Amino acid sequence: MSRVYDVIVVGGGHAGCEAASAAARTGARTMLLTHRLETIGIMSCNPAIGGIGKGHLVREIDALDGLMGVAADRAGIHFKLLNRSKGPAVHGPRAQADRSLYRQAIQDLLAQTEGLDIVEGAAGDLLVDGQGRVEGVVCEDGRTFVCGAVVLATGTFLRGTIHVGHDSQPAGRVGDRPANALGERLAALGLRMGRLKTGTPARIARDSIDWNILAEDRGDAVPEPFSRMTDTITNPMVSCRITATTPRTHEIIRENLQLSALYGGAISGRGPRYCPSIEDKVVRFAQRESHQIFLEPEGLPGTPDGELVYPNGISTSLPENVQVEMLRSIPGLEHCRIVRPGYAVEYDYVDPRELAPTLGLKNMPGLFLAGQINGTTGYEEAGAQGLLAGVNAARCAAGQEGVTLDRGNAYIGVMIDDLTTQGVSEPYRMFTSRAEYRLTLRADNADLRLTPRGLEWGCVGTARAQRYRMDCAAIEAATERARNETYNPDILRRAGVNVSADGRARTLVDVLATDASPETLARIAPWFADLPPRVAQHLATEARYSGYISRQDREIRQLASEGRMTLPVDLDYARVGGLSTEMQERLSRVRPVTFGAAQRIPGITPSALVALLAHVRQRQVAV
Repeated sequence: MSRVYDVIVVGGGHAGCEAASAAARTGARTMLLTHRLETIGIMSCNPAIGGIGKGHLVREIDALDGLMGVAADRAGIHFKLLNRSKGPAVHGPRAQADRSLYRQAIQDLLAQTEGLDIVEGAAGDLLVDGQGRVEGVVCEDGRTFVCGAVVLATGTFLRGTIHVGHDSQPAGRVGDRPANALGERLAALGLRMGRLKTGTPARIARDSIDWNILAEDRGDAVPEPFSRMTDTITNPMVSCRITATTPRTHEIIRENLQLSALYGGAISGRGPRYCPSIEDKVVRFAQRESHQIFLEPEGLPGTPDGELVYPNGISTSLPENVQVEMLRSIPGLEHCRIVRPGYAVEYDYVDPRELAPTLGLKNMPGLFLAGQINGTTGYEEAGAQGLLAGVNAARCAAGQEGVTLDRGNAYIGVMIDDLTTQGVSEPYRMFTSRAEYRLTLRADNADLRLTPRGLEWGCVGTARAQRYRMDCAAIEAATERARNETYNPDILRRAGVNVSADGRARTLVDVLATDASPETLARIAPWFADLPPRVAQHLATEARYSGYISRQDREIRQLASEGRMTLPVDLDYARVGGLSTEMQERLSRVRPVTFGAAQRIPGITPSALVALLAHVRQRQVAV
């Protein structure tokens, strides 16, 4: 049987689209195999891209010439830079999108990709040769396609089941049948597998909400694009509204917990800790009287999607009649109509410790996995994995060595290292706190970090390469100037800039290293008047973090030499600054005696270890 394709990607979600595009961009003859052509690029859950940690991933996808950032810019209707009051290292770009515009943008970008064929069909089996190498895909209808490597990006479709109350039905998402045959085939191959779950809230009719009594949540006045290839955002912007659950809401939920699929025993898979259902929130945080809800229009006014509203923060698997009662106990939703009830979806995943850092299976050459099949949750996590899996599948098909990203150069590297070394016990979500190098792994410098890698890998096109080189030249020239031009301290003082009193002339780098606050940036703006805003901001951020980065690097190096350090027996992990709730729970459960023992706890991140080390050292000094 002749080989028609180099790479076949199974699945048309966020991971599959990025994988197919990336493989084709490297020159591989690629096929994207999907159940339904019209659902390619669909946003199955929330109508938004980015956020804390997630926005970093989108910028990294964009730096490698991926699709997500460009599509989000074309479809965005509400942009906001989260954590703006904090430092640039934890800024989280986010865009709410018009669902139809986003799906259309992805489909348009794929249609413009040379060397990519899109085929409708359901994968039911894999072709495996006598040496255990995957060499093709067999569709459920009997069609066979031979290739050099396969990427499985199946999302929640592997033996997927959706639940509304005690009613369950096989489905990958509402309206789409699951991939049962493929799930059974993977299980038969002896892979370590498990079950996870996620969920989505009800969709509410826009005209049934009392908008006027609710607080407005506006986006940024000047939208900040995700992609370096986007010069301006052209869509009209919309506002969201904010409401919250009430004690009556919680009472309704508690009275009906036994009817929830999650608490009624219908679901065995564990859900995402950081995006829990409203049932989970009420049970786990029983002391709280309310939980905030953002009412997000799913599209522009006057469009079909614009008539629907996504109540962010209240996913559920309660029966539909209980969902109606629950929602109507919330301010502004007293007369709401449910267009589609919320539901939970349970699905198979493969233990990501079966994977190499290339996202290829260790014991099955030619097979790569990306997205929720690896135990992650979220569009951004899926897209980032898809891009790397696509590049490596193309390299595998061409007989080349795989490529990887490590914790020191990308959030993608942090995520893949976490997955492949620690595995998952719940759906994995990216946060800035997972990265120990977050001062250098910023959303604003993703292209400077990763576009050179993409150029080496062959997945970055000509237009982006030109934009990158122009940016680098501008930053290099501005940095040289800022290091060498000096300014009289008296001139700086008259401009309102704080400088030392030693009378020495100051460069702009000196000034920014001392104080890179927004106020100082505004005062020295005249010196940057001829610089592009991105270049000026880069100089300020680099200067601001220079001392911290040096200290951070020293702390990281200490980790290797502190294994025998004894930890206090009465250590309260809830008081360790910088530890997430997840890390607090893992450490409190084990209560390691030494720092080395803490390092060996499954799931403990390097950034958590750095925070723990700093806390213990500070405590020793205080004593």
